[in-house]
Amino acid sequence: MASGPTTKTESLRADSARVRARMLRAARARVAAGDLELPMNAVAKAAGVGVGTVYRHFPNRQALLEALAAERFALLVQAAEQAVASPDVAAGLARLLRAALEHQLDDPALAVVLSAPDAACQETTELVRALTEAVDRLLERARETGVIRPEITADDLRALFCGLQHAARVGGDTELYTDILLRGIRA
Repeated sequence: MASGPTTKTESLRADSARVRARMLRAARARVAAGDLELPMNAVAKAAGVGVGTVYRHFPNRQALLEALAAERFALLVQAAEQAVASPDVAAGLARLLRAALEHQLDDPALAVVLSAPDAACQETTELVRALTEAVDRLLERARETGVIRPEITADDLRALFCGLQHAARVGGDTELYTDILLRGIRA
């Protein structure tokens, strides 16, 4: 009986949850040091476990990145839902872009996960779906009120999230780049 990667600690035994947390701390330390390649052997060594243990929890690098980014991704979905609920759709959209940028700058793993064409874990698939649905609702309101260009889709906005964080990392002026992006998508 095959099983997918372990993503939720609630279903793990206490010792397994501790080992998983140690592996995530080791992986997060590598990401904080600028290593987004996350060699599984290096993560295992830093966590004090065998590489097989890492692969049992995270069958590949993408699954490990998704586990690292899950909390920030959930916060981004929450920001999208708040943007949808905002009475001022333009202000809600601007807050969402700023939140997406902030979360990606704080957690480079999220930027990698957002730019990936497919998810490795069911939890990430659900987060992508929830983000897409919220952004679709936000964009529908924005189109109805003439705030954005009609051809902008949720996938476009997700790609723009990624581009915005890259521009901010390279150039550093987050407000300027956010403003340029907002002007560019206006109707």
